[in-house]
Amino acid sequence: MIIEVKDDTKEDSYTAVGLSVYSNSKSIVVSYASIFESLWRQTELYEQLKIHDKMQKEFINITAHELRTPVQSLLVLTEVLHSRVKDIEEHKLLDSTIKSAKRLQRLSNDILDVTRIESQSLELNKERFNLKDVILDVMTDMKSQIVNNKVELSSYKSRQDIFVDADKERIIQVVSNLLNNAIKFTEEGNIFVSAEIKDNGYVFVTIKDTGQGIHPDIVPRLFSKFASKSFQGTGLGLFISKSIVEVHGGKIWAENNSDGKSHDIRKAVNRSATTRILN
Repeated sequence: MIIEVKDDTKEDSYTAVGLSVYSNSKSIVVSYASIFESLWRQTELYEQLKIHDKMQKEFINITAHELRTPVQSLLVLTEVLHSRVKDIEEHKLLDSTIKSAKRLQRLSNDILDVTRIESQSLELNKERFNLKDVILDVMTDMKSQIVNNKVELSSYKSRQDIFVDADKERIIQVVSNLLNNAIKFTEEGNIFVSAEIKDNGYVFVTIKDTGQGIHPDIVPRLFSKFASKSFQGTGLGLFISKSIVEVHGGKIWAENNSDGKSHDIRKAVNRSATTRILN
C-alpha cells in the first residue's frame, strides 16, 4: 500500500493522507518500489551536486581573494623599482613583470566578478556622471596599449553632455573590456567609439573596428563564459560586460558588418531616471 501524506500536521489520519494505492500484485509492487528508489537516489545525487557546486564556488572565491593581496603588492613594488632603475635592459624585464602582474590582477578580479554574477550578488554603487568624459578617459588610457601604428583609435566628439545614473567603475570596466577586445583583434585600420542619446531614453554606445570580425562559431555564444577563439584571455570579459549592462537595465549585442570582417559592439544603457532628474 502506498499512501500520500497530504498534511502531516493533522491529528487524524483521514485528514492527513491524500491519494493511496493498494495492490497485491508482486510485479506492480516491485515496479513502484523501483520507481521510488530511483527517485530517492536522484534526489540524493542532486543534493550532493548542490553541495559540491557550493564548495567549488567558495573555493574559487577564496582563491581569487587570496590572489589579490600578493598580486597588488607585487605590482606596486615592481612599479616603484621600475621608477628607480636606469638600465634599459632591466627596464624591459620589469615591464614584462608588471605586464604579467596586471594580467593576474585582471584574472582574479574577473573570477570574483563571475562568482558575484552567478550568486546574484553583484552590487552597484550608482552616481551621476558624464558618460562622454568617462569614455574619453578610457580611450586615453587604452591608446597606450596600441603598439601598432597602423591602428587609430578615434571617437565622435559630441558637444552634448550625456549624464547617467550608473556605477561609474563598472561602466569603465565594460568600455575597457570592449576596447581591449577591439585592439586585440585589429591589426590595421580604425577603432571608432560613439555615444548618443536615443528618443527612447537610452544611451547607445557603439564600438566599431576594422578587425578580423567575429568568428561564425562564436557569434551564438559570444556573451557566454569562456567563449573565445583566441589563446589570449579567459573569455570572461564579454560575459561580465553583459551582466553589468543588464543589471543596469540595458542591453548589449554584437554584429559583423557587411564586409564580414569588422564588427560592431553596441550597448544601450537606460538613463530614464537621470532624464527625469534633469527635467
